[in-house]
Formats: sequence, C-alpha cells, structure tokens
Amino acid sequence: MLENKKFFKQLTLGSVKLSSNILCAPLAGCSDYPFRKMTSPFRPALIYCEMVKIDALIRHDPHTYRLLDYETDMHPIGAQLCGSKAHMAAPAARIIEDLGFDVVDFNCGCPVDKVTKDGSGSGMLKNPELIGEMIANMVAAVKIPVTVKIRTGWDEKHINAPEITAIAEKAGAKAICIHGRTREQGYSGHANWDHIRSCKEVAKNIQVIGNGDVFDAPSALRMFETTGCDAVLLSRGTMGQPWIIEDIYRALEGLPAIERTQEHYHRAFIEHFHYIAAYQSQRRALLDLRRISCWYFKKEHGAKNMRETFQKFQTLQEVQEWIPTLQI
Repeated sequence: MLENKKFFKQLTLGSVKLSSNILCAPLAGCSDYPFRKMTSPFRPALIYCEMVKIDALIRHDPHTYRLLDYETDMHPIGAQLCGSKAHMAAPAARIIEDLGFDVVDFNCGCPVDKVTKDGSGSGMLKNPELIGEMIANMVAAVKIPVTVKIRTGWDEKHINAPEITAIAEKAGAKAICIHGRTREQGYSGHANWDHIRSCKEVAKNIQVIGNGDVFDAPSALRMFETTGCDAVLLSRGTMGQPWIIEDIYRALEGLPAIERTQEHYHRAFIEHFHYIAAYQSQRRALLDLRRISCWYFKKEHGAKNMRETFQKFQTLQEVQEWIPTLQI
C-alpha cells in the first residue's frame, strides 16, 4: 500500500499551487452550488462549477451567473467556459477572473447535440487549431491559469487527443484533462486510458489530467498507474458518494478504506436535501430531490419504491415529514 504514495503530488497550475492532484469535475446539471457544498468538505484540490456558455456570460444572463455561485471556503475553485467564437474567449475569461475564480477551463468535451451543433464542446475536436486560438486568447487576457478539457477524439477513426495536447501546451494552457471516451461514445462503453497515456507521452510542461471510469479509490490508483497522469479528475464517481475524495486520499496514503454503511448514504442524502431546499425554489428543489435520490439509494433494497415515493411529493414540507422514516 505504501507504494501508492508515489502517485500523490501537489499539482501546480501556473501561479496556483494546489494541495493535491485529486480534482472534481464540472458536471452540467449536477455540480451546482448544493452539490459543491457536499464535496468541498472532503478537500478536493480544485472544484469546478457547472459549464457555462461564453455567449450567455457576455450578455450577462442571470441564470448563467447563478451557475457560478460559490462560497469562500470552496476555493480553489474553477469555472468552465463553452463556446466556439474566438473573439469572445478573452472577454469571457476576464469576467471569470473578475468573479474571483482561481482557474478558467475551456470545454472541448461536452458530447450533447445542443452543444456540439454550433461547433462547441466536443465539436471543437474537429477544429484543433481553433482550440489553440481560443486558449491563446484566454491566456493573453487573464492572470489566472487556463486549462482545457477534451475527449480522445470525435470517434474512433479520428483520435487526436495527443495532437490537441501539443496545441494546448503551445497556446499556454497549464493543464489538459482527457476524458478517455470519444464524442461518439457519449457516456457509454469504457474509457480508453491508453489515449490518456499517449497524451502524457507528448506533453512537455503541460499537466495531464486523467478522467473517465473512476468510481472508487482502486480505479483512481489504476488510472495513475496505467496512464502516468499528473492528476485525476472525478466526475460521475462523486454522485451519491462525495466521500470518494477522502477514500482516494486514504488509498494514496496507504490507509485502509472506511466502510460506508447505509447510514452514511442516508445522512448524506439528508444533508444534500437541506442544501438544495435552502438554495432552490420549491419546484426546482423537488426535481433535484428526485435526481439525487437515484444517487444515494441506487444500491438500496426497495430503491424503486423509494423513487416512486419521491415522485409523489408536492411540497418540501412533505419531504421533511418523510425524512424521519429513514434509518440513521
């Protein structure tokens, strides 16, 4: 177990020195303010807000700015931008810096059609030179480090992550995160970590961050071992188990795993619900409640019946009255 310590390091992104090399990803529709309230106490080196569109940020859309809510104790914190208009990259990055963020990330990995249809997200993988131009414009505009998140390629016939790694480094990005799936895969199949290793092999000074299929501490260790990456970015693995960060730290230190009981999940669910109820409108909170219940109760006997119960709730007061029935 002691050999796991070799994977741990304090990641440096330009002028920003992070406490570790375990990061929490921007998760559209998930890594909102209440979600980050759950993960930040477990001390990730860096935590990202949800992805925001450059166009909406520049036109000062209120909903977009609300996605960037954070508290002081969430630092270091990053914001992620998505777009394909090079002339907007610099002013958008400056807004992020002015809002007090420690890092600005450029999204070239989101696979959903509504994002890629204008060439944004993983649509950028078809235009590597534009990725470099967007990054260079951001780097020239701000003092905070600029990073980029990509997928391995548009599809298996067009794997170009190593090429983009070199372009991003030349443009001034301090780190590149590679999700080991193609855009075509979406979130299906398995992440191919060999492509992450290939990016690490071409990188000179840019930090290479591995992402994809890390759902527990053992898989995080395998990611380090297999790819030689400098850091690991946790994504869906944080859903319903915010303590995965602590689990990985313990594994890196050679400490035994903590057994997570049903009580852990129930208490975490209640805490997460209270954060949601305090932050969202009642309508939105009830929708979010159904979403997080799928995370925290997915392994539990009777989970289907429990989800059906959540569908019936009409008010937050009904939820509060139901909570005491949980075993804690």
